[in-house]
Formats: sequence, C-alpha cells, structure tokens
Amino acid sequence: MIKILTVSSANMDFVMDTPKIPAAGESIICNGGYRYIPGGKGANSAVAVARLGGESLFCTSVGRDANGNALLDLYNNEGIDTRFIYRANDAPTGLAAIMVEGNGQNRIMVFPGANRKITTEAIDLAIEEKPEALFMQLETSVETVLYAAKSASEAGIPIVIDAGPADPEFPLEQLPELEIFSPNETETEIFTGIAPTDEKSCELAVEKLKERVKAKHFCIKLGGKGCYVDGKTVPSFKVEAVDTTAAGDTFTAALTLEYLRDRDIFKAARFACAAAAIVVSKRGASSSIPHRAQVDSFIAENRS
Repeated sequence: MIKILTVSSANMDFVMDTPKIPAAGESIICNGGYRYIPGGKGANSAVAVARLGGESLFCTSVGRDANGNALLDLYNNEGIDTRFIYRANDAPTGLAAIMVEGNGQNRIMVFPGANRKITTEAIDLAIEEKPEALFMQLETSVETVLYAAKSASEAGIPIVIDAGPADPEFPLEQLPELEIFSPNETETEIFTGIAPTDEKSCELAVEKLKERVKAKHFCIKLGGKGCYVDGKTVPSFKVEAVDTTAAGDTFTAALTLEYLRDRDIFKAARFACAAAAIVVSKRGASSSIPHRAQVDSFIAENRS
C-alpha cells in the first residue's frame, strides 16, 4: 500500500447554499439551507488518499473543542493515521465559511485557527515513517510548508504541492525541488499574471512558473475542462456540477497516489479528473470524496 503523508489544514466547514454571491452591503435570503461539514484542504486530501486505497498519514493541528473532537473521530473512522495531529490549547479548530451558488461554484473564507499550530516535532516524527510522498497545500503557515518540504527533501521523499490558496507573497523560490506542482486556474494567474484559458496560455503560465518553482511536473487544474500537464490537456468527464468544494483537493491527492503507482503522469491525471468529477456531482467536502472502486467504475462507464 502506497504511504502518503499530508501536512496541511483541518477545518470544520460552515456551508450555505445561495442563489448568488451578495454584493457589498447587500442582504439576500438563502432558502437552500446550511450545514456543518468536516473539511479543510489537507483533511480532504488525507481522506481522499485513504478512500482511494493509499495509506494516509495526516499531520495537522486542531483545537481542544467540539469541532476538533468531531474531526478526529472522522479521521479515525476513515483509517487515517492520526498520531501526528497536534491538539492546540490556545487556538480553536479552523473554520471555513463556504457559499455555494446554484451552478455549484463556491466562494470560501478560511479562519486558520489551530492550523497555525502544527509543530516541527510532529512533522519530524511523521517524516521518520518514510512515506512515499509528502503532500501539502498552502493553507497552513509559510514556515510549516517550508520546514516540511526541507525535511522531506533531505530524507529523499518526493514532494507534491497543491498550490492553494495562492498567496502572491509566498516564497516559492525557497522550496526544494518538487515532484509535482499543481495550481488551479485562479492560483496560476495569481502566481504568474497569466490566465490559463487555452493550451497556449497554459504553456506560457508553466514557463513563468518554472522561473520560480523547481518541479518535474506542472499540472494546472482547469475545473470542468480537465487539466493541463506537461504540455498536454487531459479532458475532464462531463457531469452536472452541484458543489465544487473539495474537488481540487481530491484531484491532486488522486493524482499523487496514482502517479506513485507507475510514474505515468497522464494516466494519473485521467484518474484524478474522474475522482474530481464524482466530487463535483455531490454536495459537501469530505462526504463527497469517492472510494477507489467508485472511480474505477466511473472510468469504465465513461470510456470513449
């Protein structure tokens, strides 16, 4: 079983369905309801690794509160190794407020809380487990990302970074060589100033990224259009989008896990597109993430 260590965020998501995003000063009535759902970019990815057949190690931090207890229960039930999760006494569990529009697109605001408390000691202990890859996003502190990346690099562990949420001030140049660097459309534009709307603009954006990031593979997530990886567009699958929450997190986790099987980045991208397509067809964050058998069946049913 392929072992992947995720060092990233854990949140409780407050999700509200809305007919549209309100303008400044505008109040609207949302009849679609609201719900609290386990989320966080790192947690979504750690759950995805476990459900897709990998051995999932998760290094994060949650508060000593009801939300933290609920998240730990979920991770343990998913079979995730939670030994490296720190319980913070001085910060609440992270919270994300998510507005989901009628077309499935979302807007997310994140309060990091305990996510800023991930310890270097926990990272060191997790690295000692010799995972086959380190998976990270940018939803924790800069110091955490750089420390974990440096530690993994020194241990000879491949590093995959899902570049969200994008901060234009993040010191990408300080990262060691990565195996895969994967931003979405918005993150690509933030880091490069280039909107990846077609293959030419994707190519230009990747060349710009290469000026700041050392990576073997660059994979730009293009939402419903699929992804652009190593000079080629891999198309997505046609589904009705209900909620895009956790789609990107699942995509890159699936990409990482499948890539580690035989180092075929295009095959991995196709698998990741299928996993993400299943996610957007359902509501919720971790609740929408599929198991391996579901993805395999989905690909077989949609083989052209």
